[in-house]
Amino acid sequence: MMFKFIPVTTTTLSFLSSVSAWGTLGHKTVANVAIQFLLPQTLTSVSSILFADPYKPTTKPTLVDIANWADTYRYTTAGTFSAGYHYVDANDNPPTSCGVNFARDCSGAGGCIITAIKNYTQRVQDGRLTAEHTADALKFLVHFLGDVTQPLHDEALEVGGNDITILWNGASNNLHHVWDTEMITKLAGSDTVTNLNAWTSTIVTQIRSGAYKSSVSSWLSCSDITQAQTCATAWASDANALDCSYVLNPIPAGQELSGTYYNGAAPIIQMQIAKGGVRLAAWLNKIFAGSTGF
Repeated sequence: MMFKFIPVTTTTLSFLSSVSAWGTLGHKTVANVAIQFLLPQTLTSVSSILFADPYKPTTKPTLVDIANWADTYRYTTAGTFSAGYHYVDANDNPPTSCGVNFARDCSGAGGCIITAIKNYTQRVQDGRLTAEHTADALKFLVHFLGDVTQPLHDEALEVGGNDITILWNGASNNLHHVWDTEMITKLAGSDTVTNLNAWTSTIVTQIRSGAYKSSVSSWLSCSDITQAQTCATAWASDANALDCSYVLNPIPAGQELSGTYYNGAAPIIQMQIAKGGVRLAAWLNKIFAGSTGF
């Protein structure tokens, strides 16, 4: 099915935290890519939920407008419970061995991103919930399907790279933050509507007719919303594997990352954003329209 590219005209400002996977522009791009592949029935349902949210950020919000809500919400008194939902601490041994084991890595009382995706997939379909809680479930899903594609959100080593000190343009920084924000800024620019639309267009072209086209089916190999835990574990494992193949191979402590390391990371980042957008669209299509749309 072919879709016409839908540019964003305005977006709401978002809180930027040091632990926001992909930063604000990255999450908005995941959402904007997903919008390009939503089936009409899905778009109607999603819009209805977001328009009915009593705390909506604008009169007619889109997925882009709420893509970073979960990062803002986690720092409120009401949202502190959700802090651990943004990641899974894979207790593996990169770069020698990588892997996410649900029983080992997500069995605690607080859960992790895997159980959160399962929970909010169920809740967004629960017609008994209030408009606010249904909207919250959708907003969590939009964000977490972006978070799970960030390799360091699927890794326990050095607090997901937060405790690995590196250099970025000569200044001290940490590996996690650079993957979240600095490298995306260098790749796609600052968080503006123009840059959002430009990067979205580049990625969508690659999905429809370019380098990513042949990979879409493998990205969607797990798309059964009744098996959300299995699929979320598979997505986390897919991203976690990149910690052994590139992100932490070797562990770049003390190194300058804005040159050669960035050149290798940039295509990985763009591909992971594309995966997030495709999976989000397919997941929402399955929930609201009964098929992936791909």
